[in-house]
Parts: sequence; C-alpha cells; structure tokens
Amino acid sequence: MKCRLTRTIVLFVALAFAAACTTQPPSRDTSAPTLSIGSLYEPQNLDNAGGGGQGATEALGGNVYEGLFRLTDAGGVEPLLARAHTVSRDGLTYTFTLRPGVRFHSGKALTAADVKHSIDRILAASSKSSRTGTLSMIKKVTASGEHTVVVELSTKSISLLYNLTQVWIGNSAVADPATKEDGTGPYSLTAWKRGSTLTLGKYDGYWGPPAKTGQVVFRYFTEAAALNNALLSGEVDLITSEQNPDALAQFATPAFKIAEGHSTTKLLLAFNDRRTPFDKVLVRKAVSEAIDDAKLLRSIWNGYGELIGSMVPPTDPWYQDESAVNAYDPALARKHLAEAGFPEGFSFTLDTPAYDPHPTIATFVKSELAKVGVQVTIKIITADEWYSRVYQRHDFTATLQEHVNDRDIRWYGDPGFYWGYDNPEVAGWIKRSETADTAAEQASLLRRAARRIAEEAASDWLYLNPQIVVSSSKVSGYAVNGLNAQFPAYTIEIDKH
Repeated sequence: MKCRLTRTIVLFVALAFAAACTTQPPSRDTSAPTLSIGSLYEPQNLDNAGGGGQGATEALGGNVYEGLFRLTDAGGVEPLLARAHTVSRDGLTYTFTLRPGVRFHSGKALTAADVKHSIDRILAASSKSSRTGTLSMIKKVTASGEHTVVVELSTKSISLLYNLTQVWIGNSAVADPATKEDGTGPYSLTAWKRGSTLTLGKYDGYWGPPAKTGQVVFRYFTEAAALNNALLSGEVDLITSEQNPDALAQFATPAFKIAEGHSTTKLLLAFNDRRTPFDKVLVRKAVSEAIDDAKLLRSIWNGYGELIGSMVPPTDPWYQDESAVNAYDPALARKHLAEAGFPEGFSFTLDTPAYDPHPTIATFVKSELAKVGVQVTIKIITADEWYSRVYQRHDFTATLQEHVNDRDIRWYGDPGFYWGYDNPEVAGWIKRSETADTAAEQASLLRRAARRIAEEAASDWLYLNPQIVVSSSKVSGYAVNGLNAQFPAYTIEIDKH
C-alpha cells in the first residue's frame, strides 16, 4: 500500500515562502536527550491561521504554540494560558484571566493584547483557518488591562472553550507568523530545512513543567516505506501515524511498540444531496446498503480502524455506534432502488482525489454497486480540482474525501456545505445544541442529529481511520489518539542508554 496523505480542507490552500526557516535558539538544556520523530506531514508554513495545515498542527500545536485551553488526548478541555474564566448569566460574555509569568520565546511577556490579536486573526476575512466558522459567534474581543480578556458573543456557545483550544496565542508584534514563530510553549523552533527536518529546542523560560527531552527533530518523508525503514534503522525513534498496516509485522518484536488509538479521520462517500438521484433518501440508503464497508476496511487497513456509521468518532462526547443503520444488505438495496423508481439501477460519476487510498476505494465501490445495477464512472481529479470544483462550486454528483476534524457533525446543519444535506429539523437540533445550557443537553441533541443523518444516509461513512503510533521500545509518554492532528512531544520520554 502506498502512503496515505490525509488532508483537511485548509491543506488545499498553501502559502509559498522560503525553502528554509531558522530562528534564534533559546536557552535550553542540551544535556537532555534528543527525540527524533518521523512523519509524512510536513507543514505548509508555520501558521495555523494561514494555511499551515496538518503538519503545522502536528509539530507546533502545544509544543511551540499554546491556547487559552488545551485539548487532552481523551478529548477533554483543560485550562492552559487562561488561569480562570467567568461567564455572564446570559452566557454571552466570557471573561478570561491570564496565567501570570508567561513569556514568549522572544522574552516578551504575554498580555491580553496578544490574545485579542490571535483571536481576531482567526476571525479576519483573510483567515484560512478551518476554525473561523466555529468562532463566528464572537462579536467582540477586548483586552481589559494586561491580563484580562473579555469575549462578547452574539449567541450562546457551549463549545467556545473547546474551540479556543485550536486558537494559538502568538506574539502580536510578529509581522508574518507564516515564516516566524513566537509562541509560549515548552519548545521553540530552532531550525527548519524544508523537505527534510524541523527542529524544536527546549525552552528553559517555559512557565510550566519542563519538556521531557532537550530537543525534538521532526524528520519528513514522502513515502511510508522510507519512513518505516528509518524507524527500523534507528534514524527516528517514533512514527506519528503509520499509514501501511501491512508493514506492522516487521515491528512485532521487543525492540518496538505499536499503539492503536482513535483518529478523527472519517472516509466519506459524499453524495451531492441536491442532485438527482441522490436527492432521494431511498437512493442514498440503497447505495450505502450495497457497499460492504467491513470488507473495504479489511482490505485497506488489514484489521485496524473501525466502522462508526455516522460523522461522529468515539472521541466526540456524543458518539454512538450507528454502523447497524443502512448496513450491508444487497437485497435490501435492490428493494430500495426499485421503490425509488430505479428498478434497473442508474449511473453516476464518482469524482475521486488522486492520492491514496481514494482510487483504490473508488474501484471497490464501483465493483460493489455494479452488483445491484448501479454503474459508476470513476473520474480521478487533483486536490486543487476537488477544492475548486467539488468543495467550492458543488459541481459533482458524488465524491470520496477524508474529513479529519472532530466535532464536525455541524456541517450537516448547513445546507450550503458542499454535500448539500438539507433537513430543517436536523439543522435545528445542531443549532440548539450550541446554545444548550449543559453538556448533557448538547450531547442529547447531537446524538439525535447523528441518528437522523445516519437514517437518511446523508453520506456514506465508509470507515474511521485508525491512529497507529509505532515507536522504539525505549520511548514512552506519547499520545495515542490523533485528535485534530496534534502530537504533543513535551510529554514523551526516551531512554537513550
């Protein structure tokens, strides 16, 4: 199997800049060991609000940049740069008190003005952040003194603290965060050789518990085989996300450890619910029932990964297993096609991204649907064409795509999103969930929405990717769930003896 490059929508927009990036190394403990991490996901640039993509989040999120709050590996939310916060009785005003004694790597003290600037950047019209929409209810951010930030909302948002975990707080004096970093994290960026390595140095002025290693080197590879060989040879100590399950057998020795966690990457067969014949619920159900998702998962991931049957992964608080809804049943698929007015089947074009595993999955889908009389023409397209034609212009009938973010069921409440699912009752549940008074109420509404979109086969959620971390047996303390592509390195320890 070839390497799989999971993409978020923001990865389709990249900024071009210098081929190498270096910053002034901070004072750091050079006696502590160096951790070498192998990855397929090099950043596009250094800015998660400017198209830096999955690679930027993996290397810099939590390690170099921090938010007011932190997302834990279990999906919880903890205070980080915010020492405390209060919420007004109407739920529309949040007041955050910043942790004292926090300094950026440049030495500048963290102030409320930096927080305001960082949030405002996400909300700016020019922002390329995937979090802009989730923070759209923010009406105004005010720096009230040096250490107090006031956030005013247009509507209540029970997810505000969670969404703020994805907002990196940077030095407001930095002119171009895409090419220069100045965060508050336990590491600072010391060098970046594009196409090769990105190096983080331990920041001795860090306000919190020190990082476990003195230096972290992310080594980038374009092929999974080369990445695996680097771990076997000792060139790297850890692989953040193994993309070839067939390669795992070579690591089944005492010298290595294999950890499987939950990812948030859903592989979707997304229908254009505006367009005939996928505007009919029975047709969407029939197509879903005609595809053996379990067989597909085995062929792609060889026993890893899982079926979830909706847009909600197990790490979302409102997860429930919907894989039994519209489960594999070719006879029922034929019945539903006939009831929908297509007793002899129909034909459609499946727009398929060119990168693995999409072409392989498209071939599998074509073969499965042919058994119930549905003829599929596969059209291989580039990532840029997918973004412009499918995502932006909605000019497609059906497509394959990976969606990596957690808590993204909300897109089924937006008829303007690229797949065009339009159910006012579901949209109402999703909207009400965000203004809920309690987490339990929010979860209840979103479980109801998840069940309905599953029942109506709004899309066909083929499977959830696994998150497989492979490391030397001498490495410990790493996260196993790939939530939003982050990979905290500061908790990792390595015995170099």
